[in-house]
Amino acid sequence: MNTETRSVVDEPSAPRPHLTWIILVLALGGFGIGTTEFVAMGLLPNIAGDLTITESTASYVISAYALGVVVGAPVIAVLAARVSRRTLLIALMVAFTAGNALSLIAPSFGMLMAARFVAGLPHGAYFGVAALVAAHVAGPGRRARAVGQVMLGLSVANVAGVPVATFIGQHFGWRAALGLVVVIGVVTVASLWRVLPSLTDMTTTDPRTELAGLRSTQIWLTLFVGMIGFGGFFAFYTFLNSALTSIGGLGESAVPIALMLFGLGMVTGNIVGGRLADRYGDIAIGIGLAGAAVTLLLFAATVSTGWPAVVVAFGVGMTGSSAIPGLQTRLMDVSHDAQTIAAALNHSALNVANALGAWIGGVVVAAGYGYRAPSLVGAAFGVAGLVVLVIAVVSARRDAVGPRR
Repeated sequence: MNTETRSVVDEPSAPRPHLTWIILVLALGGFGIGTTEFVAMGLLPNIAGDLTITESTASYVISAYALGVVVGAPVIAVLAARVSRRTLLIALMVAFTAGNALSLIAPSFGMLMAARFVAGLPHGAYFGVAALVAAHVAGPGRRARAVGQVMLGLSVANVAGVPVATFIGQHFGWRAALGLVVVIGVVTVASLWRVLPSLTDMTTTDPRTELAGLRSTQIWLTLFVGMIGFGGFFAFYTFLNSALTSIGGLGESAVPIALMLFGLGMVTGNIVGGRLADRYGDIAIGIGLAGAAVTLLLFAATVSTGWPAVVVAFGVGMTGSSAIPGLQTRLMDVSHDAQTIAAALNHSALNVANALGAWIGGVVVAAGYGYRAPSLVGAAFGVAGLVVLVIAVVSARRDAVGPRR
């Protein structure tokens, strides 16, 4: 039965609208997740003012969410190894919506920190399982492209969801922005329930098999590429608002435009990166990391010019996000039977980068280096991630030609 099902899915003449709707609904979940993850970065001044804390302290809500992702992804992937992929995706989106509802009503900074941690718990597992489902229904030769299309939800969030939520937050309060996320979550749950097939032809594993994958050196090296390479990407994004307004001299009304251009860059990067990864594999990841380092340096050099720096933000979004589809599919290739935990851990790694980037960015700003410094730090992180990628590729080739252990 499994063979018949795969042949129908992989056949070029398979019903495309069905596949398209599956990808769209999976991406809708990514849209909601991306909106809640990144909107706090554009509303740090608003959160800080409302809760009477400093902006550097307010940035800890970003780290709290990211740490929730880091913790939730491996734990959920292991505990839910035997759960139907359809059931798991719906349950994860229900939990995500509930966590954002708690953030919406949090009465204090401490409660908001706890609520953001809870909201982050389903994030990595959702993206990990959604990527596996997308690759499964798309079939061989289109895996990275399908993964990139699901990740487009995250990118489009930066084009539409984050700017709209930022505008709402600036005019009606940051809690109203989270209210928008709750609405998106409810719509996604209903859509997943309606559109997702049973996915009974997708094999599940067991906790022991998933945990055994953690012994793979290649999995850890690939995760370190994400952790290190994208740390600076998030340091840049966390303080993009403040850099453009305090150094670039732009008004607050320019921030949603900058976020939108950054998101358009991410959309472009996901599309291009998915195609490059299907064709060139690891080279596509390297191109993305190197490009991110260059554009981050360029932003640091141009931020005082105002609007030209906003255009450069498009390039930062494009180059950085172009490496993500390749990272996700590389993990699928090196994880063998532990694909669920590996795919989920990719988003843990990216959110370690998120937490690290927000923290390092806050440290250099608080140390008096100014809002240009996070981009310079980001370029160094991009180069470091590229070095780790080279180590991973060389190690894999050496293992391939050497004796099996």
